[in-house]
Amino acid sequence: MTKLDRYDLKILEILSRDGRITKSKLAEAINLSVSPCWERVKRLEQAGVIQGYSARLDSNVLIPRNPVWVQIELKKHDAESFKAFESLVMVTPEVTECVAVGGGVDYLVKFEARSIDSYQRLMDQWLVSDVGIERYCTYIVTKTVKRPPVGIDAEALTD
Repeated sequence: MTKLDRYDLKILEILSRDGRITKSKLAEAINLSVSPCWERVKRLEQAGVIQGYSARLDSNVLIPRNPVWVQIELKKHDAESFKAFESLVMVTPEVTECVAVGGGVDYLVKFEARSIDSYQRLMDQWLVSDVGIERYCTYIVTKTVKRPPVGIDAEALTD
C-alpha cells in the first residue's frame, strides 16, 4: 500500500468531491504549488489509489426508477447455490447493488425498476427459476436520505 501523507489525503478528499477542480485550485486548496501537487495526483493515479474520474448522474432524470430493497434467503446454503444466485444477480441490469449478509437472510439486493409492477414480474421470474429462493421480503423505498458516492474523510484514514 502506498504511504499517504496529509497532502495526499487532502488531495483525495477534494478530488472525491470535485473531480473537475483545476490544477491550480487544487494546489491552492492544499497549500502547495501546482507542479508538486500535480505530481502527487499522478503518483496516486499510478499507484491505483485514484482509479478514474466520473460524473454522478441522476438516473431519475434520464429514466424514472423505483428503488426496492429485497431480503433474500436461499433454500440451500452451499457454494453451488450461492454461485448460481450471484451469477443471476450479475446478469440482471435492474440489480444495482447486492451484498451477502449474515443473520437470518443470505442477501440484500437493491433493484431499480421502472415500476413496482416490473420489479414484481422480475421477482416472479426469479422465483420460478432454478436459482433456489426460499423466501424474500420486499421493502419499497419511499425516500432516499443519503446516497453514495460520498467523498472520503481524510481524518478517518489517519486514525
